[in-house]
Amino acid sequence: MILRSILFNLLYALWTAGMHVICLPLLFASRRAVQAAGGIWIGGTLWLLKHVVGIDYRIAGAENLPKTPAIYAAKHQSAWETLFLSRYLDFPAFVLKKELLSIPLFGWFLKKSGMIAVDRKGGASALRAMARQATETLDSGRSILIFPEGTRVAPGQSRPYQPGVAALYTQQKVPLVPVALNSGLFWGRRAFIKNPGTIVVEILPPIPPGLDRKAVMKELENRIETAAKALAQAPGR
Repeated sequence: MILRSILFNLLYALWTAGMHVICLPLLFASRRAVQAAGGIWIGGTLWLLKHVVGIDYRIAGAENLPKTPAIYAAKHQSAWETLFLSRYLDFPAFVLKKELLSIPLFGWFLKKSGMIAVDRKGGASALRAMARQATETLDSGRSILIFPEGTRVAPGQSRPYQPGVAALYTQQKVPLVPVALNSGLFWGRRAFIKNPGTIVVEILPPIPPGLDRKAVMKELENRIETAAKALAQAPGR
């Protein structure tokens, strides 16, 4: 797997750098044009993962996807889901830390894509700004994706869920869809070596609007963590 991982990382770097350069003019185009180019980049990356490393994926619970804009709260184990969920969910607005927008080229495209950038040190004012952006996003017919733990966490482990997801849920009055996965078994955080296998993404039943903050946080964490731990123990199910 070492040689396959070396080849993948080399091809991925070349593919990514080439796409960023080729797509520079799109910074002056529409958001949809940037998303279309992003879809091509993601498709190429998934192709490399499958044919060079042997990483494929499977979706469970697709019937739980709402037909209207929603808030998706996903387990975060790898860079993989930031790519896959973006395309699979029709380019939702990610809730991400503001610092990412400062990365040359990559951050510029993130900003052009209409992401919801949050100042983690901003306190209550940052949450209010996030709420305003979220309202505009949902009103435009676009969904939102948030990683409630705020960072990547190894399979079988968890971190405290951050209050931003509850703030979005209680203010926006749309379904909250939990998403579990086991991508970290195959593409770990900052891991050079990629392991072959099938990543499982499990779309769990939506949590309807109406719960209070404490109740929704408990329900969300219970659903995601229970499913994610099961996937970590039985990755082939």
